[in-house]
Amino acid sequence: MGTYTLKSIGKNTDYMTVVREMDDGYVVKIVRDKDGYDDITTDYISKALFDTCIRTGYITKVSESVGATA
Repeated sequence: MGTYTLKSIGKNTDYMTVVREMDDGYVVKIVRDKDGYDDITTDYISKALFDTCIRTGYITKVSESVGATA
């Protein structure tokens, strides 16, 4: 599915990578910049919420070359 940027406040660039697709959603790894260090979490997001986030622009797909560094 790829890597996505998360809309955030300020100059932070936070990323979300889809780790695994399930029947009703996705397991994602979220990397947030917290004052110079990476806060990495793994979580679940439903397909309905994922589609809403894409549609509203909260998450935006990035190219593979950028995603490889996240």
